[in-house]
Amino acid sequence: MKKFEYDITVQANTQQEADQKMKALVTILSKLSKDELCKIAEVVSNPIQLALIKTKLM
Repeated sequence: MKKFEYDITVQANTQQEADQKMKALVTILSKLSKDELCKIAEVVSNPIQLALIKTKLM
């Protein structure tokens, strides 16, 4: 599989928080398929579904 590089901006309160977000994102990207990622994006774009998911995470 080819690798591609991107320059992105991460919103965070601290550099450490931004680094943690990027590490988590890279892990998710490496474990899920394009279709799975697109479905997740669809779900988290819905405020009601996002609120429900957040209650399950903590």
